Amino acid sequence: MGIVIGIIVGLLIGAVAAWYVTGKMANSKAQNILSDAEKDAEVIKKNKLLEAKEEALTMKAELEKQANQRNSRLQVSENRLKQREMSLTQRQEELNKKISEIDSTRSKLDSTRENLEREKEIFAVKNDAIEQLYQKSVKQLEEISGLSAEDAKERLVETIKDEAKVDAQSYVTEIIEEAKFNANREAKKIVIQSIQRVATETAIENSITVFHIESDEVKGRIIGREGRNIRALEAATGVEIVVDDTPEAIVLSGFDPVRREIARLALHQLVADGRIHPARIEEVVSKVKKQIDDEIVETGKRTVIDLGIHGMHPELIRLIGKMKYRSSYGQNLLQHSRETANLCAIMASELGLNPKKAKRAGLLHDIGKVPDDEPELPHALLGMKLAEKYKEKADICNAIGSHHDEMEMTTLLAPIVQVCDAISGARPGARHEIVEAYMKRLNDLENLALSYPGVIKTYAVQAGRELRVIVGADKLTDQETEALSADLAKKIQTEMTYPGQVKITVIRETRAVSYAK
Repeated sequence: MGIVIGIIVGLLIGAVAAWYVTGKMANSKAQNILSDAEKDAEVIKKNKLLEAKEEALTMKAELEKQANQRNSRLQVSENRLKQREMSLTQRQEELNKKISEIDSTRSKLDSTRENLEREKEIFAVKNDAIEQLYQKSVKQLEEISGLSAEDAKERLVETIKDEAKVDAQSYVTEIIEEAKFNANREAKKIVIQSIQRVATETAIENSITVFHIESDEVKGRIIGREGRNIRALEAATGVEIVVDDTPEAIVLSGFDPVRREIARLALHQLVADGRIHPARIEEVVSKVKKQIDDEIVETGKRTVIDLGIHGMHPELIRLIGKMKYRSSYGQNLLQHSRETANLCAIMASELGLNPKKAKRAGLLHDIGKVPDDEPELPHALLGMKLAEKYKEKADICNAIGSHHDEMEMTTLLAPIVQVCDAISGARPGARHEIVEAYMKRLNDLENLALSYPGVIKTYAVQAGRELRVIVGADKLTDQETEALSADLAKKIQTEMTYPGQVKITVIRETRAVSYAK
C-alpha cells in the first residue's frame, strides 16, 4: 500500500516536474519563434522597401524619359514653326520687294506713256510742217527745173531701175554667201544620204576582210551548235562575221581595221588548231590581241628608227604603228605619212630649216586619224591636241593642226607640211585615180569654161580643185562676171564627177599698156 502510494506520489511529482520543464521549453521555443519571426519580418520589410524604392526609381526614369521625348518633340515642332515663320517672313519681304518694283515700274511706264503722248503731239505738229515744206519745195523745184512732177517721177523710175539691178545682184551675192555659210551642214546631210543609198567599192574595200577556208565543212564548225561559236567570236572581236553561200570564204565586216585583223588571225589559228568552242575562242582572241598590240608598237618603233626620229613619246609611237592598219582614199596611212615626212625633210633642207623637225611634223601630221576614241573633231585639230598632250614642241603642233587650214599657220614648218601632204596624196595612182582620168578631168574643166562667151583663157590648178577663168573687161560687166561664176559652178556640179570641191575664180581686169620712147 505504501509502495503504491509512493509510486503515485512519485508519478505526480514526475508529472509536475515534466509539466514545468515542458512549459519552460515551450516558452523558450515560443520566444525563439517570435524572434525569428521578427527577424524575418524585418528582412521582408527591408526587401519590400528596396523593391518599392527600385520601382519608384524605375517609374521616375520612365517618366523622365517620356518627359524628355515630349520635350524633344516640342523642340522639333518649335524649330519647324520657327523655320516656317522665317520662310514666311522671307516670302513677305520678297513680295514687298516685288510690289515695290512693280510700283516703280508702273510709275516709269506712266511717265513713259506721258512722254510718248507729248512726243506724238510734237511729231504730229512737225509732220504738218514737213508736209507744208514738201509742197512748197515741189513747187519751187518745178519752177526751177522746168519739169512737172510726172516727168521727174519717170526720170526717177529709170534711175531706180538701174540701182535696183545693182542691188539685186548684190542681194544674190549675199544669198550665195549665206548659202556657203550653211554649206557645211547641208554637205553633211548629203554625205549621210549618199552613204545610205550607195555602197561604193572603196567603202567595201575599207570595211571588209575575206577569210579563205579550205572547204565548206569548216563553216559549220565555225558557226557551232545553234551559232554559239560565231556569237562568241563576234562578241570577243567586235567584228560582224558573215557566213553566206560564197564558196570557201567567210567575210569579216567592220570599220575598224585592227579588229578585222584580230578576227582574221584568230580564225586562222582556230581553224588550224581544230578546237573551236567559246572558251578556246576567248583564249585565242586574247592572245591575238596582245600579238597585234605588240606588232603595232614594233611597227611604230621600226618606223621612227628608219626615219631617224628620237625622243618621241611611247603613246605616239603606238599610234604611228596603228597607221599601218588605216587607209585614206585607198592610200595606206603609214606609207603616206612616211612619204610626207621624207618630202618635208628634203624641202626643209633646201629652205635652210631644221629637217629633223620637219620630218617629225610630217610623220605626225595625220596622227589624228588613228585615235583610240572617236571625238567629234577634225583630224588635224585632234592630232594637234594629241601632240600637245604628249609634249611635242609648239611649232610641230601648229604644223599638224594647220595642214588643212583649220587654224592659222604661225611657223614655217606648217606650209611645208601642208604642201608635202598634198604632194603625197595628189601624185597619180596614190589615191585610186589613174593618170588618164586625172588629165581628162582637167581638160574637161578648162573646155567647159571656154564654151561661155566672153571667156579668154582658163586654167585648172591645184590638181583640179580650182578653176581660174579670165574674161574680157570689155565683154562682161562685174555683175555678169559674178553670174558667170555661179553658172559655171552649177554646170560643173551637174555634168562632171570630181572628188571634194572645185573653186571657180573669174578674173576681169583692164590693162592699159603704153611705151615711152
